[in-house]
Amino acid sequence: MELNTRAVHVVNEPFGDGSWPLSVPLVQSSAFAFDSAAELADAMAGPDGRYVYGRRGNPTVRALEQTLAGLEGGEGALAFASGMGAISGVLLALLRPGDRVVAQRCLYGGTHAVLADLAARYGIEVVRISGDDPAELEAAAVHPATRLLVLETIANPTGQVPDLPGLLAAARALGVTSLVDNSLASPVLCRPLEHGADIVAHSTTKYLSGHSDVLGGAAVFADDGLRRRVWPRVVELGACADPFAAWLTLRGLPTLPLRMREHCANAAALAELLASRAEVVAVHHPWRPDHPSYGVARKVLAGGGGLLSFELAGGREAGRAFIERVRLAKLALSLGGVETLVTHPASTSHRELDADALRAAGIAPGLVRMSVGIEDVEDLWADVEQALS
Repeated sequence: MELNTRAVHVVNEPFGDGSWPLSVPLVQSSAFAFDSAAELADAMAGPDGRYVYGRRGNPTVRALEQTLAGLEGGEGALAFASGMGAISGVLLALLRPGDRVVAQRCLYGGTHAVLADLAARYGIEVVRISGDDPAELEAAAVHPATRLLVLETIANPTGQVPDLPGLLAAARALGVTSLVDNSLASPVLCRPLEHGADIVAHSTTKYLSGHSDVLGGAAVFADDGLRRRVWPRVVELGACADPFAAWLTLRGLPTLPLRMREHCANAAALAELLASRAEVVAVHHPWRPDHPSYGVARKVLAGGGGLLSFELAGGREAGRAFIERVRLAKLALSLGGVETLVTHPASTSHRELDADALRAAGIAPGLVRMSVGIEDVEDLWADVEQALS
């Protein structure tokens, strides 16, 4: 089936009488009873047995996992309490002291932070690459302890799209496991497993749930044996998904393809309009021909995504003034919801950095990040225009 159809027809289990509920039921129970000790012990043996305890599995959570595996084309999935829970759970399950990780330079700050913590605590070496050239990976992976490649489909906030086909093919040839954060693209725009990825991570908080009311994460695996290696770490860390959050995500998934079309169309339109303004010195969106990743983005993405950033000529003060002047768009963290959100990294998340440090992080002092929602684009542009003026 096509992805639009799979998103609507989420995985669901029949009732005992053979009928199916159209909506996946919310099973909020934290524990499940058995008739015998032998049955209980057997159920605890792995991730796919009968339900025992919420940390080890739940019917609503499993429905989400099976649905996401289907959308990404994986053999299985694990749902987590947050996107960082998914990233951390995978890293902690697969890495050992002395291992080397090759990571794309433009990664989400939380991923950078957990890699830095692993390096400090356990002596795990982290080598940074641009993500544009497979030869960088080949050079970095010469070290025999290279275990993992970490990439993002679309980087936040620059919109960089790495050479997924080239990098993932090189990782396979080198025997290096690959982890791709697909949160900003969603399975609608890209399915990294089809390009050779081993694991795809999501912050389900973003586009998958899509309504700014969920905190959740997931990891989808090309090989079920890899999923079984990671599952015990989920149980040990207690990073499992909450059933209600899983239920809300399942509720959002059927409209994911529709929402992504609107996100992409609105972001592309705003990017073009912003580029025409004298107050704007640069616009970063992978669907624009002047973006450094435009060529590879056109090859691996079905759309440019709903996130864009732009640099204002007035620098830090102009960026801060803009985010305080918008009225329809909201000044808030996160992204991927139906409403448009704006942030100014230099005066919020990166406010402690001076101009040199911001430049090193790839963030201009006047950079504004916009998560474009599904509102009418004319209303959005009217708001942006008045804030620029």
